[in-house]
Amino acid sequence: MLQAVLGFDNLLYISLEAKRAPEAKRAGIRRMGIIIAIALRIILLYVLVRVIDSFQDPLFGINIGSVINSEFNLHAVIVLLGGVFIIYTATKEVLHMMTLEEVHEADKKPRSVASIVFWIVAMNLVFSFDSILSAMALTEVFWVMAVAIVISGIMMVWLSDRVSDFLEKNRMYEVLGLFILFIVGIMLLSEGGHLAHLTLFGSPVEPMSKTTFYFVIGVLVIVDFVQSRYQKKLLLAGKRSNKLNLG
Repeated sequence: MLQAVLGFDNLLYISLEAKRAPEAKRAGIRRMGIIIAIALRIILLYVLVRVIDSFQDPLFGINIGSVINSEFNLHAVIVLLGGVFIIYTATKEVLHMMTLEEVHEADKKPRSVASIVFWIVAMNLVFSFDSILSAMALTEVFWVMAVAIVISGIMMVWLSDRVSDFLEKNRMYEVLGLFILFIVGIMLLSEGGHLAHLTLFGSPVEPMSKTTFYFVIGVLVIVDFVQSRYQKKLLLAGKRSNKLNLG
């Protein structure tokens, strides 16, 4: 259940990234990316179980008086880079949505299948750190964690097609999905900053709690639902007004 819940944001990224491929290849790309990522996730689990301390060893620090102080380790660097990339991806897609569709389609360069699969696998591994470390806090038995990862991978393969189909049929929810990804990026940045013991102007960077994250997601979903219902009512009211004026 933990793997499944923590994999929700990963599903959104996979669905949005796979859209860059030709429509006939999207389902296969999603499955291929997830299967490769699950195999690498088990390898990552095996490595983390044995060398978890090396991921926490300090690599370098940035100290500029009282402005910024930090002590980065490998774990913090990976999480921070993942957060930056997700925010960049979400921001770029939102900006594309704000341009004319014709211009967007003309300027949009096709991505190779290998490139899309690579980014799906890479971001899957970034998301994996959180879920694997959470699993390691629950049990030390390797095969139990490996089975949980495989089961969650099967669920992701099954759900990825459904999430993608839903977004394809309900294009208005793509904006909601992108802003959820944007918040995921902010959460990763705050977590990475906390892991790096980052302080800005004397104030430490605190990680966004999972409770806060899911609360914000819930508020976004409710706002989007209310907005869509209100917009439909306005459209109906406009149509009725036009009919009365014509009559």
